[in-house]
This record gives sequence, C-alpha cells and structure tokens, in this order.
Amino acid sequence: MLKATVITLLMPGTVTLLLPYFILHRPGIADLPGFSVTAVFSIIAGLAGFTVLLHCIWGFAFHGNGTLAPIDPPKVLVVHGLYRHTRNPMNLAIIVVLLSEALFFYSLSLLIYAAVAFLSFHLFVIFYEEPHLRTQFGESYEEYFKSTPRWRITTRAFIPRNNLDEL
Repeated sequence: MLKATVITLLMPGTVTLLLPYFILHRPGIADLPGFSVTAVFSIIAGLAGFTVLLHCIWGFAFHGNGTLAPIDPPKVLVVHGLYRHTRNPMNLAIIVVLLSEALFFYSLSLLIYAAVAFLSFHLFVIFYEEPHLRTQFGESYEEYFKSTPRWRITTRAFIPRNNLDEL
C-alpha cells in the first residue's frame, strides 16, 4: 500500500495538482475566485473526480496486485468496479479534476492543459497500454476490449465469461 501511495502522489498528484499550480502561478493569473454557483459546482466535480481516482488506485492495488505506474502495473486484469463501465475511469477522473480546476479558476490555460492531458492519455492508451494489455492478458483482455468502451461510460456492466464468481 505504501508503494501505491507514493506512486499516487507522484503521478496523478503531479498532473492534477503540481502542474496546475505552476500554470496558475504565472504572472497575470488571478487569485482565488469568489463564492458562486460555478465555484461550488466545480469543487463538487473536482472532489468526485478525486474520489473516482482514489477508488481506481485502490482497485489496482487490491484487485490487480499492482499500481497505476507502467513500471509496476497490475498483475491481474482489473475489470471490477468502475472498470466494468469504461476502460479508462482513472484517466477520465483526472480529466474531470482538471476541467473542474479550469472552471473554478476560469482559466483558459488550465482548459488547454486538460485538452493536452486528454490527448496524451489517448495516445498512451492506443500506442502503449492497449497493445501491452493484449500481450499480457490475451483473450481475457480482448473480451473486455470488445465489450467496454475506451472513453465513454456505459450503464451495461462488463461481466467476464470465465470468472463470474470473482465479481
């Protein structure tokens, strides 16, 4: 669990907290906005995103016996929880956090950063993650890949054919 905590602070912590901090603390960027409905909505959305992120990290550690880092990936294909409804809930959660920060601070710079982050995630998933998972998990991943959308969220949960008792 210590390893997952350290990697969590380094990877998504850098993307969702450290880099936005540096983007916002350039000269000419405004201070904290006042109280508004938009600010409350963005805080709620950001907290929801962080909650999903933590849930996914926990799933990688406990169901997958690994972390979100490519140097220590899950040893078991994680198709539990939110992963039953989309293949990339962790990345989607990070994008929600970044968009909520952009909305909270009314920051075009953070909005552009969120778009670049999404494009980076997309390219990583297509060119590294999906081919690697195909190699590592074979037919199990193919079944999951064909049944679960990459970026959309479906209400129809994925249920693996060969291990229904594990869910």
